[in-house]
Amino acid sequence: MQPHPNVRAVQDALTGADALDGAGAPSTVRLLPDAVHTAAAAAEALGVQVGQIANSLIFDADDAPLLVLTSGAHRVDTAGLAASIGVTRLRRATPEFVRAHTGQPIGGVAPLGHPRPLRTLVDTALAAYPEIWAAGGVPQAVFPTTYAELLRITAGTSAEVA
Repeated sequence: MQPHPNVRAVQDALTGADALDGAGAPSTVRLLPDAVHTAAAAAEALGVQVGQIANSLIFDADDAPLLVLTSGAHRVDTAGLAASIGVTRLRRATPEFVRAHTGQPIGGVAPLGHPRPLRTLVDTALAAYPEIWAAGGVPQAVFPTTYAELLRITAGTSAEVA
């Protein structure tokens, strides 16, 4: 069975970036038996702490996409984040906006594998974990990585987002 095109795009991006997991091995997208639409569900399915889940949240930042990779252990402070990055309006994107900019559905948005690179902020809270898990393009796909790798492979900026 062929993997979903989104999963293939994410794996191709991981391979192209020589992305590594927490053990230093090549990062590989894994398919879980069921979709995991929340950080708590992903953590339970993987047997890890909820803080190790890197939620990929797309925001509409003054009509431009902003990807915020945040620890599953907390929520983004949108007012504080908007002020810190100098935008006047920061709001959760609509499903249509998300798909238009990532090619992926809400609940499965990966940090990479999008049609075009996105401005990306990576939550400093994720640095506390030796390995973190991110979505792999569809709600049942995930991959392991590290904070340093997430910054590198997304060309992201470290930020306090909560």
